Order: sequence, then structure tokens, then C-alpha cells
Amino acid sequence: MGTSRHYPETVKQVIANQSKPETAFKGKIWSGSRKRNVINAYTDFLAYLGLTWEAPIYQIIRKLPFIPTEQEIDDLIAASPNILVAFLQLLKETGMRRGEAIAVPWKDVDLERRIIMCNCPEKGSNARIFSDLSGKLLSMLDNLPKENDLLFGDNTIDSLKNKLCRNRNKVAFKIGNPRLKGIHMHTFRYWKGTMLYHYKPDILYVAEFLGHKCIENTRLYIQLEKNLFKSLPNDQFITHIAFNAEQACQLIEVGFEYIAGEYNDGGKIFRKRK
Repeated sequence: MGTSRHYPETVKQVIANQSKPETAFKGKIWSGSRKRNVINAYTDFLAYLGLTWEAPIYQIIRKLPFIPTEQEIDDLIAASPNILVAFLQLLKETGMRRGEAIAVPWKDVDLERRIIMCNCPEKGSNARIFSDLSGKLLSMLDNLPKENDLLFGDNTIDSLKNKLCRNRNKVAFKIGNPRLKGIHMHTFRYWKGTMLYHYKPDILYVAEFLGHKCIENTRLYIQLEKNLFKSLPNDQFITHIAFNAEQACQLIEVGFEYIAGEYNDGGKIFRKRK
């Protein structure tokens, strides 16, 4: 054990140096979460060698994520190339993590019944089933090449991530909206959870949809929703009337919920918050 990585004090100093731009590697400051991950990895390394150390403790501050508007998300998706457009639309409608989405096999997709199952949950989450998927998403998925057993074939998270990074910069420049540069794959999950709570303020419903086993993980979306929509009165709605099943489906696909019917004219009322 002649190298410095085996000496805890040296490792502690290296980690501490990542707190300032002038001493951090390539000038990039490490977050508390990244320091914790490095500390955990080094602890496991020492345990493998039969050694221990007094690990440093760093406070982890959870920053609030960027939540784009639905229009910004749709602008980015619409301008995305080939298979990326289907991947992002899936993230938008289901709130799946990127690793969960890339692992979906064709056998867990039922286009006829508008169902997709998430049977490879990450971070200890519950498996989920998503129904009432939009016609737009179903059409995108139906057009995907059936290369192998996986929905997205041989594509990897890294390859799709690289496509997203390149594309969002181009779209941001083209439409003059730099906010699009702040959208990454997990942004779709943050957006979905926030909007779920906005339209149906039931923390248990949101937790079940996102697969959370611990309700504390869901409280973030209550905070985000209250701050994003605090300037809007809770009783302001947009209403529409559907006279047939096709119109009703179209309203549901864009976030409306059924309120009441039937009336003499055959209409049924749908609404969503402004």
C-alpha cells in the first residue's frame, strides 16, 4: 500500500479541496452529494482492504430543481431527432427515471390497451403500470424499430443523453429561449410530479404514480407546486365540453379531468386548472 490513495488524511484533503474553484479539479466545485458518494466509495474500498477511517461529514443541501413550462418541454420534444422524441415523450407522460425507461421491454408494452409497465424500478422504488397514454406517444412507440426485446433497442442512456444535450442547445438558440438548456432527463420526472400534484393535490396519489416507497420523497413536489402556482387562485379553471368519446379523449390527453354529465345536449364537462 504505497500509493497516496491508501492514506485517509490525503483523501480527506483532496475531497476538501473540491470546495473552492481555485483548488477543485478543473475548477468545478463538488456538491455535497458528490462528496458523499466519493466518501462512500472510499469507505467501501478500505473495507475491501480490511481497513477503516474516520470519514468526514459534509452537509447536503438539496437544491430545488428547474421546472420548465409544458410548452418548453413540448418545444424540445417536437424538435428532437428520431428515437429521442419517443424517449422524451415517454418520460414526460410517465415520469419514469431514464434508467427505468431504457430498460422497458416490448413485452411490457400493450399499445392496444394503452398500457406500459415499469418492472425495472430504480432507487428502491415500486414497480408501476401506466395507462391512458396519449395517442401521440402510442404512435411514436408503434413506429419504433423492433430491433430486439427492448423498447429502445440498442440505444444507451449515454447515447440518448448526448443527443439531448446537442439538440437542446440548437433548439434553445433557434427559438431564442436559453431556459431549454436547463432541461435534462430527470427534469421530466420533476415536471410530471409537480403537475400531478397541481391537478390532483393528493400526496399518496403522486407517491404511487412515481413509485415512492417513502412519502418524504414526495414532499418535494408539494413545495414545488405551491411556489410555482402560488400566484394563481386555486379555483381558477379552464373548462371544455365533450360531446363524444373522441373529444373526451383529446381533452384528457392535454390534462383535463371529467367533472360532470350527461346533460340534455349530450355534453360532458371537463376542466383543468389555469
